[in-house]
Amino acid sequence: MLGSQLLENEYSGGFVTYVREAGDVNLIEELEISLHDFIKFVQNIPMDKFDYRYAEGKWTIKEIIQHVIDTERIFAYRALRFSRNDKTGLPSFDENEYVDNTNSNGRSIQDLLTEFSAVRHSNLLFYKSLSEEQLKRIGTASNNQISVRALGFVIIGHQKHHQKVFQERYL
Repeated sequence: MLGSQLLENEYSGGFVTYVREAGDVNLIEELEISLHDFIKFVQNIPMDKFDYRYAEGKWTIKEIIQHVIDTERIFAYRALRFSRNDKTGLPSFDENEYVDNTNSNGRSIQDLLTEFSAVRHSNLLFYKSLSEEQLKRIGTASNNQISVRALGFVIIGHQKHHQKVFQERYL
């Protein structure tokens, strides 16, 4: 499944940015490749940068890593619900409230990366288990239509987006 194979009705709204950010990649392969890329990227960040904020009120790198983990969990939960043909519309979430209610700055980078790896491996197994029919199922999240397979690309694109933010604003 390549990103270019997604149909126009499979995603909309704020999801468009992340699907585009993921690019025309193989979904399963890129879920695994981007896992390793992210871990390697974060391990090369100087230790003194993990608690750095580039401006007042902005998140630290540790907080962003936790945000990536939390968001991936939410997107995967949505994908699970839709893959099982659950037609219930799912609400958005307040990312700032989530970050404000973590202990990410008190955790080690290794703990955060281990959690990220566990979440991604779980989601990789989940996506590998889905049939073509399940991957194409569409549900509503944050008042926008999105397919199960598009959510996989959103997971990848969201991670890539934040890697760019690290490079542009933190390093």
